[in-house]
Amino acid sequence: MHEATITKWLKNVGDPVVEGEPIAEIETDKVTAEVQAPASGVLASIDAEAGKTVAVFERIALIE
Repeated sequence: MHEATITKWLKNVGDPVVEGEPIAEIETDKVTAEVQAPASGVLASIDAEAGKTVAVFERIALIE
């Protein structure tokens, strides 16, 4: 997998998140999957809006 499309955000900016909790849904050419929060905190920003295609390891959000 080299890229994926953000299909839906499950959290909004300002929402608390817990490590491992699903925060977004992505779609590749083969699968639809959930992106899990890599850390606990507050979702400070969303850098890739729904519908945007992003490269693997590209930052899509910031958790503080």
